[in-house]
Amino acid sequence: MDSTSIPVWELLQKQITWNQLSFIHNKKILDFGSGMGITASHFARDNEVVAIEPDNKMLSERITDNDYTQIHGDMQALKEFEDESFDVILCHNVFEYALQREDIAKEFARILKKDGVLSILKHNRVGRIMQMVVLLNNFEHANELLEGKNGKTEKFGDIHYYDDMEILKWSNDFEIEKILGMRTFWDLQQNQDIQKDEKWQKQMIAMEQNVCERDEFKAVASFHHLILKKK
Repeated sequence: MDSTSIPVWELLQKQITWNQLSFIHNKKILDFGSGMGITASHFARDNEVVAIEPDNKMLSERITDNDYTQIHGDMQALKEFEDESFDVILCHNVFEYALQREDIAKEFARILKKDGVLSILKHNRVGRIMQMVVLLNNFEHANELLEGKNGKTEKFGDIHYYDDMEILKWSNDFEIEKILGMRTFWDLQQNQDIQKDEKWQKQMIAMEQNVCERDEFKAVASFHHLILKKK
């Protein structure tokens, strides 16, 4: 796969995430759960990037527009790094599917430098309920989510939702700098064809950026982007 074949919805989410992390330059970065390496390759333009991914299929399709170090592994690979090895750790849509959340968070705290940045992208239950009702007319699953049950994805299985503040329980070495909303409006867009229009894409990204820090919009966003700092 090359970067031109990335689905529009995925590329837009990546672009918004990259915009929210545009302050990262000339750093040593760990991308944990790097998937096909889209984000790892992006940040490798002007950073030293190490990526970890357990899935062989994703690794076989990974993006390599820019040079970065790819490791085939899981949480055990974290133990190979020395203390305070990284300036930034990216962990995007990983904790929902991980069974060892606390262990992973503690390893992040160990290998991240003091004042280093931890970027966590996560599903927001309320936003998913909005999408189920408004876009997909899936009232059965919306009610399941309201009852506190897990979500579902075809590719990764169950989504184990967690609250934004839970990360602070897994490790007391972090403090939350920002919580940003993502995919507030665009996940409710029923016209799939318009998403291919570049003008629409630019307008949607601008609108998402305009509201990403406003609490009333964060509450219903499909995803939350937590930016934490190591104490």
